[in-house]
Amino acid sequence: MTRVAIVTGAAQGLFSYQLPIVVAHLAKGIGRAIALKLAADGIDVAVNDINTKEIDLEQVVAEIKRLGRKSIAIPGDVSKEVEVQNMVKRTVDVLGSLDIMVANAGIHIGASILDITDDIFDRVMGINFKVTDDIFDRVMGINFKGVLYCYRAAAMQMIKQGKGGRIIGASSVWGLRAEAFNVAYSTSKFAVRAATQTAALEWGQHNITVNAYAPGLTETPMVAIAGLQASDILGGACMKRIGQAEEIAALASDILGGACMKRIGQAEEIAALVGFLASEGASYVTGQTLSANGGMVLS
Repeated sequence: MTRVAIVTGAAQGLFSYQLPIVVAHLAKGIGRAIALKLAADGIDVAVNDINTKEIDLEQVVAEIKRLGRKSIAIPGDVSKEVEVQNMVKRTVDVLGSLDIMVANAGIHIGASILDITDDIFDRVMGINFKVTDDIFDRVMGINFKGVLYCYRAAAMQMIKQGKGGRIIGASSVWGLRAEAFNVAYSTSKFAVRAATQTAALEWGQHNITVNAYAPGLTETPMVAIAGLQASDILGGACMKRIGQAEEIAALASDILGGACMKRIGQAEEIAALVGFLASEGASYVTGQTLSANGGMVLS
């Protein structure tokens, strides 16, 4: 019997099984890689992103269909619970059920606790301010509340179906170890881990596993145009340009200095980890945050 999954957060910028999937926020970067990985593994995928990314979503839908799987685009804002509920309903209406939720949506806005910045970080990210209520609320609204809303809507549908399921959320290596000038982002990703453990404890009785994945520094549009994205969100607060290659390399070198593999990860490597968590091979894995970070953080 074909299963259905939702994957969110794919716009930011190994196993054989039959599953329909929804991927939210996956027009770019890790989200797109997850959607294509699941499709390659025989899964039908519904993809989601904000309304302005609808053209990008349709391109991902076309890629998935070329892999022989069904796919639909469901634009929407995961920070609004009613839109998440509507996403789940449309997925079930079109694809028949919901068995996997990948809550991948997320944004990054760097900001310090005080008005103190780091030269390399400032040059690349264009950040020169302390965290404000607006920044904190926006990051938490998408990175944490968006994940929580996806967890809740998915669990309600899975419990109703009575056949269990997989729920997977996006944390980060900076949800395992805090990073300077990242107070809102790190806090949101730590919170995802807490929600993941709580949900695993509550829903295990329904045969629902709940896990998170924590990418390290990964080559995605979020990294490449972080300054531009922040400028779009924050108006004149940030540099209105894309980080230069040498600046990004300097930042990566600074961050990856102590990492075992000393390189930036690829989106497909993160997608492979999510593919495992979505598979039957992960049926006894729950309440965990698994990290693909090239040895940035050891456990």
